[in-house]
Amino acid sequence: MHAYLRRLLPSTLLARVTLLVVLGMGVAQLLTYVAIRYERGQTLMHLMLSGVEHDIASSVAILDRLPASERSDWFQKLERPNYGFSLEGVVDTPPPTAPALAGFVEVVANALRPFPVLAVGQLGNMRETVRMQVRLSDGSSLYVLARRVPMPVSDWVTWLLLAQLLVLAACAWLGMRLVTRPLERLAAAADQLGPDLQPSVVAETGPLEVTRAARAFNAMQQRIAGYLNERMQILAAISHDLQTPITRMRLRVDLMDDMPDADKFLQDLEAMRSLVQEGVSYAKTLQGSEEKVRRLDMDALVRSIVNDYADTGSPVSLAGEAGAPISTRPNALRRVLTNLVDNALKYGQRADVHLRLDGASLHIDICDAGPGIPEDQLAAVLQPFYRLESSRNRETGGTGLGLAIAHQLALSLGGELSLHNRPEGGLRASLKLPT
Repeated sequence: MHAYLRRLLPSTLLARVTLLVVLGMGVAQLLTYVAIRYERGQTLMHLMLSGVEHDIASSVAILDRLPASERSDWFQKLERPNYGFSLEGVVDTPPPTAPALAGFVEVVANALRPFPVLAVGQLGNMRETVRMQVRLSDGSSLYVLARRVPMPVSDWVTWLLLAQLLVLAACAWLGMRLVTRPLERLAAAADQLGPDLQPSVVAETGPLEVTRAARAFNAMQQRIAGYLNERMQILAAISHDLQTPITRMRLRVDLMDDMPDADKFLQDLEAMRSLVQEGVSYAKTLQGSEEKVRRLDMDALVRSIVNDYADTGSPVSLAGEAGAPISTRPNALRRVLTNLVDNALKYGQRADVHLRLDGASLHIDICDAGPGIPEDQLAAVLQPFYRLESSRNRETGGTGLGLAIAHQLALSLGGELSLHNRPEGGLRASLKLPT
């Protein structure tokens, strides 16, 4: 039951607090309305007990003193909105059972003494109205038609309370909006802080607490971006500077015709050169891209990549289609897909590309028929320089940067890259992109 009620609650802080405040004010307004109605009822009862019964008794006493022939002439003068008199009639209905009306009848009957009340009946067609048969001193009967007049709350009071509730609800919403809007700005800035960690400055305005939080968040962004920049500059500088001695060593090996194991040495140099180039490429990826976002035909882009592999004889297939263009950075996306296809061909001997559009997301799955990856290492292989094999042999272990580069580029595109083992064997790399 508790979980069910929790699911009924709004998901946002603004909606939850506003709902709580409005409900509280609604209950308070309802209590005020009930109190007004109760006070009116008590006032009515007080008036009935202190005035109306004496007026009826005084009128009956006046009519009793008049000659029987003149009594009817005085009825119009003595009548009031809540009581009247008649010399003829009959009481053929049961007495009232409602406590309020029965109490009213009892008070009037007591005030009429010494004139006895012979019968009392509630009128069915007239609400809160009774007919009382009273015997006068000459033995004749006088019929009193008495009505308990309610004192309803005026319509303007109800509308006023509703207007007050609406005004208070609007003020509560505006107040909570003032509190939650800075939190939304902070959340949006955190979401925009991509893998390149380019700061998205939050406006340092509003109440003191909000200003301090925004200032601290901006400073944190600057520090993180500075640390990452420094790290990437070191990585790029080391990778760049290593290319020169590697090139000199290759030239010297080429000039030494009689050098033993020259081929193996050249292979090691080539492996070092590839590692350095991928290190520079990874550093550039983390430093961000200046490529502009463009609207492109996703089906045409993926088809062209698959055709390029097919032209070289690589077993790459394509299934499904996007069916709609998306906005993205084409070169970065092409590089992500190329890295994933290369990884599938290297470790799984083939690559099957599947496209599908699901609402506001485009899904691209690249499947292979390789050995897969242990479940506890699926997330780790997306980290830089992580290799499943403990050996440093590039032919078997790679550099550990291909998937890391694809992962970083996917994040920079606002997407998500995840790896899954297929039940039938092999690995599925799933790329999810916003359309």
